[in-house]
Order: sequence, then C-alpha cells, then structure tokens
Amino acid sequence: MDNESRLRAIIETAIDGIITIDQRGIIETINPAAAKIFEYAPHEVIGQNIKILMPEPDKSKHDEYIENYQRTGEKKIIGIGREVLGKKKSGTVFPFRLSVSEVFLQNKIIYTGVIHDITKLKEAENAYKKLNIELEERVQQRTSELFDAIKQLKETNNKQRQAEAEVRKALEKEKELNELKSRFVTIASHEFRTPLSTILSSVSLISKYNEMGEKEKIDKHILRIKSSVSNLTGILNDFLSLSKLEEGIISNNPSQFNLHSLAIEINDELTPALKNNQTILCRHNGLEDVYLDKNILKNILLNLLSNASKYSDEGTIIIEISVSQKEINITVKDEGIGIPESDIPFLFTRFFRAHNAGNIQGTGLGLNIVKRYVELLEGNISVESRLGIGTTFKVNIPVLNR
Repeated sequence: MDNESRLRAIIETAIDGIITIDQRGIIETINPAAAKIFEYAPHEVIGQNIKILMPEPDKSKHDEYIENYQRTGEKKIIGIGREVLGKKKSGTVFPFRLSVSEVFLQNKIIYTGVIHDITKLKEAENAYKKLNIELEERVQQRTSELFDAIKQLKETNNKQRQAEAEVRKALEKEKELNELKSRFVTIASHEFRTPLSTILSSVSLISKYNEMGEKEKIDKHILRIKSSVSNLTGILNDFLSLSKLEEGIISNNPSQFNLHSLAIEINDELTPALKNNQTILCRHNGLEDVYLDKNILKNILLNLLSNASKYSDEGTIIIEISVSQKEINITVKDEGIGIPESDIPFLFTRFFRAHNAGNIQGTGLGLNIVKRYVELLEGNISVESRLGIGTTFKVNIPVLNR
C-alpha cells in the first residue's frame, strides 16, 4: 500500500470527522465520520460552501473570516483548537471541538478541519451541573434550617451580651464621670484659691483705701477683682464645655454669618483683658460669608486667642483667616513662651499642661476642648512652636454647602 492509499485509509476510518475546504470555503472532501456527525451523504456537501454546516451568526460571517485571514494573515482559529457549534441536516445545533490547519500543496492551499463531537460530554457536564445545583439547594436548605436554629440561639445570647455591654458602658461612663469630678475638685481647689484670695484681699483693701480717699488704688484693685472673676469664669466654662461634650449635648448647627465681622467682634471682646503692650492683629483674605456653626467657631477662636495672650508677656497676636470655596484656614500666632518639643504630642490631651507653664493658671482642658470643637466641624488642628519665640496654631475647616 502506497503512502496516499495509507493516508486515505486512515482518514476514512478515523473516529473524528475530517473535512477539507479550498480557499473560497468550498468543501472538497468529507470523511464518513464527519458525514455521519452532520447527517449528510458526502455527495450532498462536497462542492458546497462549508457554512451550510454552521448555525447563525457564524454562517453569515464565515466568508468574511476567510477573507480577513487571507488579507491580514491574522490567525483567529487556524492552529488553535476551540469549541464551536455545528448544524446538522435536520437543523439540530450541536457542540463540537474544532481544530483547523492550513495545508500548502504544490499549486494551492487547503484548510483541514478535525471535528470531535462533544454532545455527550456536554450532556454529561450539564447533568453534573444540574445534580450539583440540586445538591447545593439541598445543602442550602439544610444550612438555612441550621442557621435559623443558630440565629435564635445567637439572638438570645446577643440580648444577654448587649445587656452586659450596656451595663459595662454605663459603669465605664460612671467611672469616667467620677474621675472627671475628682479632677475638677482637685483643680478647682487649686485654681480657685489664687483668684479668690486676690478678690478677698482686694475687697479688704478697697474698703481701707475708700476711707483714705485713694481712688487710683481702688481702681487698681477693682481691675484685679475683675481679672480674678474672669479667671474663675474661664475655669468654670472649661468644665462646663467638657461636660457638654462628654454628654453629647453640643451639636453642629450651621448658619450663614460674616466671619470677618465675627473676628472683629472677638477682638473687641478680648482687648480689655489683654496684658500691657499686647495687641491682636486681624487679617482676612477671601470670602467673608460662611455657613458654619457660629458658636462653635467663636469658642475655638476665643480659646486660641486667650491662650495666646495668657502665655505671652507682650507683643502682637496675629490671627489670619483665609476663606475659599472649599475650606477655611485659620492661623493664630503669638510671641510667647513657646512649647517644649517633647510636650507637643500630648498638647491636646485632657488635663495636660506643658512643663514650662509654671504658675500660669489653667485647667489643661482648653486645647482638648478646641480639638473636639474642630472635629465637630469635621476639621483638623495642628501646632508649631519654638521655645522663647512663640507658637502657631493652624485650623483647617471644610466649607459646608447649604
């Protein structure tokens, strides 16, 4: 048997279908296995375009596929096996594995397609998937029943845990409030002593100077009394603000107001309480009308400016306000004693006071309150300081849209 006869015998007896087409897509040969797969007699398809064996949309596009390959040389299926759909004579569409190769003969090029029917494989896969879905549904049903039982048990346990957590939270809150009260008593007994002593001694001296008709000395002691009362008010305001923040009473209630006017108002309010040779310089850039909680912002500015005055002997306290469409930037800069670098990380901690604060009165609550106020406005605060030169606080607050 020569090579050609041997090759023909192999093709004719192959289990897989084998079809050859020319460059126009016309079927030249089809082996018995392919004829059986597509339910055609060989003479019914030889000479026909291969697309008669294809369903839509491949049927309409096949000529375009061949033309595109011959024009560009780009292989989308040749030399690459893949799953496609075929159409039998009866019209039945079925899946098969197709491998296409390009054969160069002496005077022409042909394309050979090897077809492996995977209908039974797909049926087995689908049956397996169906069985798997049924099993999953059963498992889900059983799991759901189990979850329902577990859920009921968890609900009972959760209620118990929730009650325990609420009790613990209440106890922790009570403990925190007791600690706060204890700190208040400790600080108040210390901080109240000096201004109260000053008030008592000044009242006694005023009575004496009044008898002597020394008005200048009387005025001096009246100023001391006012200053001491202001200190007491500041201490009480700190504790009142902290108490409200702890209880969640203070909320963010924005309104439209003129920020530049507010800064001038605060300046006028603080000027009488400034030390000798102290001044506040206000600078404003950008928009003036803002939509924020006016009271919270006022408390922030009052606290920062009061601190700047308290920890400075003399000089200019500068407040710079810049307002854009997106944010408000506030800078408060003083020429005071400054803050040790090692203290800066703890500066906003409740009851913390810098080591160089000395005998300057304070509760250690002001900056903690300021930070919490800033956070209520969804902003942030930072500090830069140099000992003996001064301190700068920077506040950044996003602008709200009405």
